[in-house]
Amino acid sequence: MSREDPSRTEPGTAKRIKKARDEGSVARSGEVSTVCVLLTAVVALRYMAGFYYKNFNEIFNWFFVEGITQELNTQTVYSMFLWSMLKMSLLLFPFMCLIALVAYTNIRLQIGKLWIFKVKWDRINFNIAAAMKKLMISPDALVRLGRSVLQAVVVGFAPYLVIRQEMPNLMPLFHQNVLGISSYMLLVAYKMFCYALVPMILMAIADLWWTRYRYNDNLMMTKSEVKDERRQAEGDPEIKSRQQRKFFEFMAMRLSSSVPKADVVITNPTHYAVALRYDLTEAPAPMVLAKGVDRIAKRIRELAIENDIPIQENPPLAQALYKQVEVGETIPEEMYQAVAAILAKLAKFKRLKG
Repeated sequence: MSREDPSRTEPGTAKRIKKARDEGSVARSGEVSTVCVLLTAVVALRYMAGFYYKNFNEIFNWFFVEGITQELNTQTVYSMFLWSMLKMSLLLFPFMCLIALVAYTNIRLQIGKLWIFKVKWDRINFNIAAAMKKLMISPDALVRLGRSVLQAVVVGFAPYLVIRQEMPNLMPLFHQNVLGISSYMLLVAYKMFCYALVPMILMAIADLWWTRYRYNDNLMMTKSEVKDERRQAEGDPEIKSRQQRKFFEFMAMRLSSSVPKADVVITNPTHYAVALRYDLTEAPAPMVLAKGVDRIAKRIRELAIENDIPIQENPPLAQALYKQVEVGETIPEEMYQAVAAILAKLAKFKRLKG
């Protein structure tokens, strides 16, 4: 049941969900995407630290050892710029590709395949008062506010915990060289980030649940809406009944002209009926003049009785003829023997044989 509207007790139908997706409304948690990207970045930097140290060391050594001895002019500055940009691109390209892949995979897993490039200008609301009212009343706004406050507290509290733990290790840094101090600062920063990342993951999981819950809640429908949608999908009962009536009237006219020409009607005995005619001047094999099930089959049997056409019960043959042979087609070769056995019993063909 929807919390905003108690009358909405039915879950959203497939059609409503598809319409919402087509309009760009999906259950996507931005917090999950942020945490996944940050986690990927930290893990990547953690395991690529040696690679980056080696390349940055090469860059700095070149600039401060070899490059500093070169004469600065337009050509050398341009060459140094191109070389440094190439090195930085090679360093950043795999990292950025990994981040982009993770971001794309995360979104794809959350919302599936969906590409929308539409801007609905009619949805842009310039009514500041209405927007502020919606912002203050909406439960989603309160959740976002609470989430932001909690994130700020976590991000601010994590450095405090780490620095408090590392206080005994700060004094020995006076005896370290630049490399040692830099390494220690990077390790402490990594530790701070890990402390902040754990509660962020928990908040992302909660945000994902809340996002999907609110999405499904907004798609809830009333019973009358479900009935209206089903009526639209299946068609209005009166129109559908009128169409069926016209269809049966048309079929009755067609059967009235075709069934009297048949030589035999093969039945199931009640569900299927197939009218056959065998005339060598028309076709080399028996032809299906009419066929039907249930109501149409009943009408075929009635016309056969009215016109003194023999009715033969053969359920397997009736079903096979109905499913495999269309009206106006001759029967397939594998049915010749079964149909011939039935035709041989008829008085018309006995006279022809005699």
